[in-house]
Amino acid sequence: MSNPAAETVPEPGQWPVDPQQGIEISKARIWIDGCFDFSHHDSGGEDCYRFVKNAGRFLVVKRTPGISTTDLVGRMLLCTRTHFIRSLSQFLLGNEGPGSPEERSNAGMEMSQRIKDYASDETGLQPGALVYGWDEPNSSGQTNATDIPGSCKILVDGLHPQPGQRLVYVDGGFDLFSSGHIEFLRQVIKAEEALGRNRGWYDETSVSLRRINGEGNDYGPAYLVVGIHDDHVINHWKGVNYPIMNILERGLCVLQCRVGQCIQAYFEHLHNAMSPDTYISCVVFSAPFTPSKTYLKNLPFGTPHAVYHGPTAFMPLTYDPYAAAKDLGIYHQIGNHDFQHVNAGEIVQRILRSRQLYEERQKKKGEKGAGEEAVRRRQQMEEDAATLEKERAVNR
Repeated sequence: MSNPAAETVPEPGQWPVDPQQGIEISKARIWIDGCFDFSHHDSGGEDCYRFVKNAGRFLVVKRTPGISTTDLVGRMLLCTRTHFIRSLSQFLLGNEGPGSPEERSNAGMEMSQRIKDYASDETGLQPGALVYGWDEPNSSGQTNATDIPGSCKILVDGLHPQPGQRLVYVDGGFDLFSSGHIEFLRQVIKAEEALGRNRGWYDETSVSLRRINGEGNDYGPAYLVVGIHDDHVINHWKGVNYPIMNILERGLCVLQCRVGQCIQAYFEHLHNAMSPDTYISCVVFSAPFTPSKTYLKNLPFGTPHAVYHGPTAFMPLTYDPYAAAKDLGIYHQIGNHDFQHVNAGEIVQRILRSRQLYEERQKKKGEKGAGEEAVRRRQQMEEDAATLEKERAVNR
């Protein structure tokens, strides 16, 4: 928050509102009750955390290891692709990546443990989201291939669907995970909650029965499975050096999009406006770009009750990848929302416009910046990719 005149400490259970934009800060970003998300300094150069610190409610949490903002900006400006992972399963086994066999093995074990840590519940001690990897032994690598046999192999065990929950599937790249992705997932949960109300999910009797069977804990009406596409799949459609984050980094971000039970009381205060459990129930790495009938059937727990897709202009296609879901009668479209324009392409353009700040930061760190030539190369590659998108749209 950057308006000194509006600086107040939110009361416990109250969501902070950005005084400049007049919108609620995304609730999915507030993952510890009483710990709020502020920018570092206000326009006067003072610490925006000072009131939270004075109130004794400030907690320093270590940054996410292995995902550096500086590295991400460098990838955008320098157009590198060295961060791509060809096969996540091979990477985790230590068969892919830089370094010696021993270094690759250690890196694979470290990343496997990190996935497990990110998939845990809000305490970090108990199982949370299930994590699978989709394996297609005979895949040709085509992004529009249909009905290729495969199977889901478990990477991390977690919570399974509860009685009465609908299985819901979404997929995407989730590159540079942002408010656009969070709002889409929130809208999916919101749509399922509306269906739940219609079938009596929130009736007092239903809630009581679930809490009796669940040893006092309630749960939402939807079990959300999220498929995440491989790096080469996204790059096939977007070109340049998209995705800016590799599949492991993108998957960790998705796993952390959650609303913990620590704010269950607030949701109850909202009269069940949103269920007091996680957005994400299960993640499937290396999900195919085209969710065929074979793939949907072989998802964990079988064919989902619903497949959702959101508004997107970031990846124009030459065919309909959701034809199978539509044929099964389970396809649902999420409508327009306030953050639909926020995607990886939009974020990259913002960074290009703010390159000077990045260059100054690099100089202070004693590192070399991107330079004008690198930026011009990035801009040209973006223009070429945009031209190809237009051609695909015309030929669709």
